[in-house]
Amino acid sequence: MKWKKLGKIFDPTQHKLPNNCLEFAQSPQTLVLKDRVRVYFSTRCRDQVGKYLSHVAYVDFTKDMRGIIDVCDHTVIELGGLGAFDEHGIFPMHVFDDGDRVLGFTTGFNRKLSVGVDSAIGLAISNDGGLTFQKYGTGPIMAASLHEPFLIADSFVMKIGGIFHMWYIFGTKWKSLSENDPPDRVYKIACATSTDAINWQRDGKLIITDRLGDDECQALPTVFRRNDLYHMYFCYRPCHGFRTGGNSYRLGYAWSRDLINWTRDDSEAGMELSQDGWDSQMQCYPHVFTCDDRVYMLYNGNEFGRFGFGLAELT
Repeated sequence: MKWKKLGKIFDPTQHKLPNNCLEFAQSPQTLVLKDRVRVYFSTRCRDQVGKYLSHVAYVDFTKDMRGIIDVCDHTVIELGGLGAFDEHGIFPMHVFDDGDRVLGFTTGFNRKLSVGVDSAIGLAISNDGGLTFQKYGTGPIMAASLHEPFLIADSFVMKIGGIFHMWYIFGTKWKSLSENDPPDRVYKIACATSTDAINWQRDGKLIITDRLGDDECQALPTVFRRNDLYHMYFCYRPCHGFRTGGNSYRLGYAWSRDLINWTRDDSEAGMELSQDGWDSQMQCYPHVFTCDDRVYMLYNGNEFGRFGFGLAELT
């Protein structure tokens, strides 16, 4: 793999976003339409007590990804009600073109006391071309289970031979660096399958080997097929000290012939940190998509996408 960086293409602080959101454009995810590419992302506002709420918004680009056509000015999907799994935010939302409807696989967050948050995956459906989404029920379609005990999140869905395949993450443990530090979460990538996109079969099997040891955190897989292989990009980091400095997110890469056995080889990822600028300290939340026979990657840079996302093209 070899990627040509095309620079940062969207800064949320330069636009008026719905729900009084002022910064962050995290986890960009695409819906390729006839005349444009719609990029959904999670942005943030502050609630009445000063804590963040994550909302979904979108920006429409020209098909060559060089110009912005429109930035949404309305609520794309409502957050959950009191006590719901998505009460305090949706981050991210992966969209899947299912013919006459668009499926939105949401990651809902809700705050907790002993640890920071919990999460689960929900389903929403759009019947207006992706302008708005209505939830398929109040609860999630995938949540913590016997073998996946925490933090179900970060879904990416493909349909292959009539079967939906979902790559996602689940938490394995919470761990504090010291007695005086709050607990940090550890999560890994897994896969599930479904015939209806609602009921999913999963086994809690870790499919990507660790590079940093058992406490490595792996997030936001994205999968595409090229040259008779399946390719996966994701981001990874150590459990602790990841918000600043050398422990920040980096991009990882793995490949598979059968969607079951994955070989990790980050040296073949083809994406390195820049010497300076917006992605010189961190690269995270990758999303690979195809448009007009070109393969692109959207991703976030420094500060987890506080000031937007950038684009690279596979050469």
